[in-house]
Amino acid sequence: MTVKIVIGHRLGKGQAVADGIRAAGAVPVLIPGPGADMKVGDVMAAEGAALGISFCGSGGAGAVTARTRYGHDIAFGLRSAQAGVTAVQEGRTVLGFGFLDTEELGYQVAEALLRKLGEPA
Repeated sequence: MTVKIVIGHRLGKGQAVADGIRAAGAVPVLIPGPGADMKVGDVMAAEGAALGISFCGSGGAGAVTARTRYGHDIAFGLRSAQAGVTAVQEGRTVLGFGFLDTEELGYQVAEALLRKLGEPA
């Protein structure tokens, strides 16, 4: 089964997180362009993604939008890879981070999601 993780970054970035997701064995779906964080829920629905990651200054706007539009269980204001792992373990489907575009974050969150879903990493 292909496990997709959507990435939306307020400034149009997210390549490092995508690299980490790919390295863990999941498929990143990187939303291009500025303001991408606000489209995470829409792209998750279109792609059938298991998880969305939203990056903006506060770590909340895109996640809250995904909850409002699609009813996702969210965690926001996250500031570390470990916080993302914990949120995945708790069953959250959209994670809102401050600007933390790191390969480590992508890898750890994807690995936690794959374990939760019982997928081989």
